[in-house]
Parts: sequence; C-alpha cells; structure tokens
Amino acid sequence: QVQLVESGGGLVQPGGSLRLSCTASGSLFRFSLYTTRWYRQAPGKQRELVASITSGVSTNYLDSVKGRFTISRSNTQNTVYLQMNSLNVEDTAVYYCNVGIIWGQGTQVIVSS
Repeated sequence: QVQLVESGGGLVQPGGSLRLSCTASGSLFRFSLYTTRWYRQAPGKQRELVASITSGVSTNYLDSVKGRFTISRSNTQNTVYLQMNSLNVEDTAVYYCNVGIIWGQGTQVIVSS
C-alpha cells in the first residue's frame, strides 16, 4: 500500500520561506501519473485545498496563496514540492499531501515572530 510522507515543516518568522516535500513509499508509485494536492488545516478550521498539480503539470492555487506559493513536481526524484514564500501567520497550519484517497500524516507549519 502506498504511503505519502510530508516533510519540511517548521517554525518560521513572518516573511520567511519553507519548502514542503511529499514523497511516496512503494517503488511503483509515480506522482507523474496523478493529480497531487496540498491541503492545510489550521486549528479550529476546516481543511482547505491550497494547491494542486495535475499529471500534465497544470497547477491551481487557493487565492490567498497565489503569487506566494508554488507547487511543483520532480519526476526524477518522484517528489512533489510546495515552495512557500512570504509566509504570514494565517499560513500556520498542518499541511497534508493528497493523491486520490491517499493522505499523508501532515507536517506542521508555524509562522510566528
């Protein structure tokens, strides 16, 4: 069974940057064949879709992160990334990687001075 693993979260000051990574266990799984999504869930709030990338490399973003976040995929590394720049306190959340019905365990991002 494929498992998704997120990494790269942490504590960052407002205005800072982080890059999240999503990798998959299972040598036969290829992100390039599927749409991969990054979600986030802040304390007391519903989970929301932050960004997605299709197998054809089309991308979409939550309005509040457009121009600050970039989703990308490395087929050679079989990894999906979420580059997050100009972070603000409203970006504080647990970030999850998703492919279909498969979810990662999440990685915590805290933006605080």
